[in-house]
Amino acid sequence: MPSRAGLDRDPSAVARMFDGVAARYDVTNTVLSFGRDRAWRRATREALTIGPGDVVLDIAAGTGVSTVELAHTGATCLAADFSLGMLQAGRAERLGDAAQRGSTRGDVVPYLAADAMALPLPDASVDAVVMSFGLRNVVEPDAALAEFARVTKPGGTLAICEFSTPTWAPFRRVYTDYLMRALPRVARAVSSNPDAYVYLAESIRAWPDQPALARRITAAGWRAVSWRDLTGGIVALHTAVR
Repeated sequence: MPSRAGLDRDPSAVARMFDGVAARYDVTNTVLSFGRDRAWRRATREALTIGPGDVVLDIAAGTGVSTVELAHTGATCLAADFSLGMLQAGRAERLGDAAQRGSTRGDVVPYLAADAMALPLPDASVDAVVMSFGLRNVVEPDAALAEFARVTKPGGTLAICEFSTPTWAPFRRVYTDYLMRALPRVARAVSSNPDAYVYLAESIRAWPDQPALARRITAAGWRAVSWRDLTGGIVALHTAVR
């Protein structure tokens, strides 16, 4: 498992780390975010102009909770991730939900094993690309952003929902203290792999702030880049047009 967040992060080690937290990943995220993760997913969906007839790629989808949220628009949504453990946990969860409803079909969305830097999709094949809380774990984020541009149709949209930098200094200090001290302790109580959250906390602290990420998105071939701060800047929702 990665012991620190750096630019030399090992893709296979990161994938194994996410495999290890898959069993309780969604529950842990809800606890650690004090339930704000639901609002962040909803804000991401609302930031996109998608609907029936559109195809949306949700990359780093994890168990597919974010993809199910996107599917509420009526668009065809594809959940992609490089962690097979996450995809398997998501499919099992959807099947379990369907069984409780008495349905014979549990796959609300299709699942795809995929590397963000080498997507198995043709050029200009999707109407939107979404990535929530995953870009900072990619070995080369700039290469991933360019790959997202490759598979998106002209005029299509990008939404990157990612942890960021709180804008108010006193709040930023409190948040940083929580991130590096309290978060690992809480994770030990609820996560299936608490040590992984030390790495995740470090990766958040090392991530670029809002303007810096906007510049990188622009450099990757996107235009009309903007962002909206959520929860005081703990999370930033960047959007762009192809």
